[in-house]
Amino acid sequence: MKSFAFYLSLFFVSIPVFSQPFTTEIQVQSGERWWAGIISESHLMPLDGSPYKFDFYANVAGNQAQPLLISNRGRFIWCDEPFRFEVREGKISAASDFAKIQTGQFGETLKSVYQQVSRTYFPPSGKIPDPLLFTQPQFNTWIEFTYNQNQVEILDYAEKIVQHGFPPGVFMIDEGWAVNYGNWEFDRSRFGDPKSMVDRLHELGFKVMLWVCPYISPNGPFYKDLQLASNRRGETVWIVNRDKPSFPAIMQWWDGFSAVVDLSNPTGRKWFKGQLDHLISTYGIDGFKFDGGDAPHYAPSRMLVATKSYREDITPNGHTEEFVRLGLEYPMNEYRACWKMGGQPIAQRLRDKEHNWTDLQKLIPGIINQGLMGYPFNCPDLIGGGEYLSFLDLAQVDQELIVRAAQTHALMPMMQFSVAPWRVLDEENLAITVKMAKLHSEFGTEILTLARESAETGEPIVRSLEYEYPHQGYVEIDDQFLLGESILVAPVVEKGVRRRNIVFPSGTWKGDDGTTVKGPTELEVAAPLERLPWYRKID
Repeated sequence: MKSFAFYLSLFFVSIPVFSQPFTTEIQVQSGERWWAGIISESHLMPLDGSPYKFDFYANVAGNQAQPLLISNRGRFIWCDEPFRFEVREGKISAASDFAKIQTGQFGETLKSVYQQVSRTYFPPSGKIPDPLLFTQPQFNTWIEFTYNQNQVEILDYAEKIVQHGFPPGVFMIDEGWAVNYGNWEFDRSRFGDPKSMVDRLHELGFKVMLWVCPYISPNGPFYKDLQLASNRRGETVWIVNRDKPSFPAIMQWWDGFSAVVDLSNPTGRKWFKGQLDHLISTYGIDGFKFDGGDAPHYAPSRMLVATKSYREDITPNGHTEEFVRLGLEYPMNEYRACWKMGGQPIAQRLRDKEHNWTDLQKLIPGIINQGLMGYPFNCPDLIGGGEYLSFLDLAQVDQELIVRAAQTHALMPMMQFSVAPWRVLDEENLAITVKMAKLHSEFGTEILTLARESAETGEPIVRSLEYEYPHQGYVEIDDQFLLGESILVAPVVEKGVRRRNIVFPSGTWKGDDGTTVKGPTELEVAAPLERLPWYRKID
């Protein structure tokens, strides 16, 4: 069996691999809980010393990842490069082949350690993504049209958003609008006049985003012309076949096989950015949904040949970081996959969820953990779920789940629709969902203020009770959250529930229903389908 170092050398021969990796081991204290930078597994956290393991190398688990663990006792583990760790028998063992693992303690609470780790390793930039991402709902076309994006139906969808009383906000045209991957021009067989379409969307009050990815379809005249031009100049825009540098390396991903733009190469970055800037100047596009770029896509196991990139010292995770760094050029952005980049003005969405209650229950833990890893400008997945197969048969759609998902989104930093609510909901449930979209708009200015504060301080926008009220028995609460310091939100995330228990920390809390609660206490409250329970601290 060949060693790990051998396979790594096939990918980038200059990455240092140490025969004796950097290691550390720490004992989990009694009552100590740990959050790790694996956002798609946030529902498994906090870790308590029970068995768990993860390897960050070429792995972001389909979502954001940060090489960090922090605990409610103020302790942390950090590494500048990918590392692997295991929790077993009350100990955390960590090892990296690339960089020293740093450990320490900042204070004795989750908040104190996060604040200092943020300032030390991913300080806030002072900037936020486009304000409209926070102040109004977002609408994505994926569930409605999947790969059949087209001008006629997109405009119809946008018109009906407004007709049904939803506030217009960000409109995302998802995968399938372009000629092919890398050739970022509208497919004219389905978009007869894309400029007029974008103009109409603007008239309706939307800003327009387009789905893009860092891949290039390796066939057809566009690809051939790009290859010829690259070889003629002696500069390539893609990661190359190490043995045949005049050819790109081909990578397997969820939509087949593609060449991969080398964003570690200034030539590749300039070429890709030129494609995006052309869409802005020619059609009036406002920003981009950046998809793909997952670290596993750059791993040796996904490549059909040995590869070579412009930077030979870069890890697969580093390529993901370069892809996200490109988004800093465009304030209206969204990413699902990310490596590091904490504190930066990037809108980070939770990965696609299925249309079921189990996945709805993952939203609050996911948003909380994003904030703890330096990703405060965050968005849950699409309302009702982002897996389109759930919506092919309307008989499978759970109207109650759609409503409760909209309520869960409403007082988070961002909320995003995809399946057309009027297509799957009856009149009563549609009215509740419209009300939730308007509630988000009503809170827009307040959410935007929190976003701007976060850009200066690094503080999460969504916080757990443990973060603000440490060591008071709140560490395991994962079905309610704080928006900033003073708004307590307790959505219903279980089917059929019409009453729920809410934990109120110390203080006086005034509810959306006009009631006042004096904390600390735990209280059962009415939560009929039309209600999202939320409370504002008034003392």
